[in-house]
Amino acid sequence: MQQFEFTVTDPIGLHARPAGLLVKEAAKYKSKITISCGEKKAEAGKLLALMSLGVRCGTVVACQIEGEDEDAAAEGIRLFLTEHL
Repeated sequence: MQQFEFTVTDPIGLHARPAGLLVKEAAKYKSKITISCGEKKAEAGKLLALMSLGVRCGTVVACQIEGEDEDAAAEGIRLFLTEHL
C-alpha cells in the first residue's frame, strides 16, 4: 500500500474540471485509489464522491493506493495533483 499527503494550492480547490480529470487519471490504474479529506473519504474514480469532499485551497488531502500497480498509480496520481491542484 502506498500513502502520501498533498496540499491543494488551486485557488478554487477541487472543483468539477480537475475532479473529472482526476477520475480519468484514476481509471488508468487497476489499484484502488482513495482520497481522504478530514473524516470524509472518496474513491478517486467517482466524480460525485470527490466533489462531496469539499476540498478547498490549503486543504491537505491524503491519498491511499492499494493494488497490483500501486507504485505506478501513486506516481501518476501525485504528478496529476501537482500539475492540476
